Amino acid sequence: MQASAATERAAIDAEVSGKTLCDLLLRNAETYGDQPALSWNADGDGDGGWQHLTWRGYRDRVAEAAMGLAALGVGRGDFVAIMTRNRPEHLIADLAALHLGAVPVSFYNTLAPEQIAYIAAHCEAKVAVLDGRQFMERWEKVKDDLPNLTHAVLLEDAADFADYGWVRSWDALLEGGRAALASADGRARFDAAWRQVTPDDLVTVMYTSGTTGPPKGVMTTHYNALWTAAAVERWTRESNRAAWEPGATYLSYLPLAHSLERLSGHYAAQWRATSVWFCPEVLRVVEYLPQVRPATFVAVPRLWEKAQAGITAALAAEPNPRRRRIAEQAIASGRQAVRLFQAGKPMPLGLRLRRALFERLVFSKIRHRMGLDRCLVAFSGAAPLAEDVLEFFLAIGIPLREGYGLTESTAPASLNLPERVKVGTVGPALPGVEMRVADDGELLIRGGNVAKGYYKDPEQTAATFGPDGWLHTGDVAEVDEDGFIRIVDRKKELLITAGGDNVSPSNLENLLKAHPLIAQACAVGDRKPYIAALVVLDGEVAPGWAGQHGIPFESLERFALDERIRAELQQAVDQVNQHVARIEQIKRFTVLPTEWTMDSEELTPTLKLKRRVIHQKYAAEIQALYQ
Repeated sequence: MQASAATERAAIDAEVSGKTLCDLLLRNAETYGDQPALSWNADGDGDGGWQHLTWRGYRDRVAEAAMGLAALGVGRGDFVAIMTRNRPEHLIADLAALHLGAVPVSFYNTLAPEQIAYIAAHCEAKVAVLDGRQFMERWEKVKDDLPNLTHAVLLEDAADFADYGWVRSWDALLEGGRAALASADGRARFDAAWRQVTPDDLVTVMYTSGTTGPPKGVMTTHYNALWTAAAVERWTRESNRAAWEPGATYLSYLPLAHSLERLSGHYAAQWRATSVWFCPEVLRVVEYLPQVRPATFVAVPRLWEKAQAGITAALAAEPNPRRRRIAEQAIASGRQAVRLFQAGKPMPLGLRLRRALFERLVFSKIRHRMGLDRCLVAFSGAAPLAEDVLEFFLAIGIPLREGYGLTESTAPASLNLPERVKVGTVGPALPGVEMRVADDGELLIRGGNVAKGYYKDPEQTAATFGPDGWLHTGDVAEVDEDGFIRIVDRKKELLITAGGDNVSPSNLENLLKAHPLIAQACAVGDRKPYIAALVVLDGEVAPGWAGQHGIPFESLERFALDERIRAELQQAVDQVNQHVARIEQIKRFTVLPTEWTMDSEELTPTLKLKRRVIHQKYAAEIQALYQ
């Protein structure tokens, strides 16, 4: 398999050789100039509100934005922060920075001010492109901590900050760029800037939460981005060629600070001249899907779980008993067919006939109602997908495939095959990607998708990116005889919620332990819809604290059950939530009536949490947090 991967890698290397995203945008503008590149719904309540920007118009807007940024002092090697919803301006600003040789950094919209301050200071962002007032207010709070930040460009609400000398409107930026391009040497200066960009230049730095400490900035190059897009295309090119034809539709709704969305809705879209349609908020994707009916759709497990729950509830609520019975039989037959396929057994004639009937009566209608009736490729990534959920969507005819990857691998590293899916695995390695399991069970990855390292962090870079090109994933895996990979465990302590968000549990736990009553805390939420926590009180502090607050203290167990203690701890949780992004906030917690010690097995000799022991020992309490 390594020889095959080496051959594929050489072929992909040749395919992307010398190319950057700047080259692709020029190619798309010249070849597909009049075709729609970016589409957005101006009023958000129907097809009539959709507006479109062609590939030629897209590049013209990028040139204007680039020259506008240049007038603000942005040049080669500078960093441009972007914090907006999913909308055309986000990608335009991104490419504008790239055409100047600068580095765009997308920020999650949910970041708290102190998190914004850390990332913006770490990359020394010179200009921030922000959505509007809601975003600007958070940046304004930390402006004094960002000496390198000279300007903020607002897509909306700039008039509200007219007396701020460092604030510009997006429209004014573009107007200045147009004037610069119209000058005698304007176009020449723009062309000279982007032609200096090389494949080894950074296409972005993506900040990802680690298990401990501050976020790490993953340095992704133009080569990484285009190589990965080409590898994914090879994965599906023969069986789903139509999904990669220029003009094929894609719905962008996941945060563009997320590596999965960034690859799918930006880099791969440039690679194959995909028509990107924007949904500004994740929660509105169900509303937008029937309007767009994408050829390719990417989602995190939580969305697939909610979709399954919604479909199941709708079928169960069907008032006509006969229709309800037919739907139930259809799902059961679909599942049976999937299981036979998984087992490598032939499908009996009777089941094939029933499947064909149910396809017409039930499955096609479900897919049409979802907006996935034209979907040729559907991906699930960023977190493990429950086998039952995957089986359900395969049963109703949605070509869902689960994959695996990291921000450090430019999103995907493996995907289940288009013509064959193994439920419970994340598929084999992508074309050109090598994967092997180290002696300790850790999964290692090598290929053109492996990033350059961590920005300003040589120590972590050396620990994660081996000198021989192997990326140490921190995940324990098994590989079967067919090369399909099964993720067994996670060496890292990073939590990945059902929504695909990475959350550092130790960061939350340390914040909670700042309260004197809390001795230990364990954040939970892996594969769950939100973050919760188990809290353990400090048996030495509790009696004195109780006396100071006029609360009787008989035992730690009874003290933990007191509603006044519950209210005090709720305030502590609320305080923690003010300092973290919304996706990291603790939604529920429970107070355990006993202390954790080495003898009770929850703690190591160095007083670190034994997470596996805690999860097993308090499985019922954790389950109750999600009921």
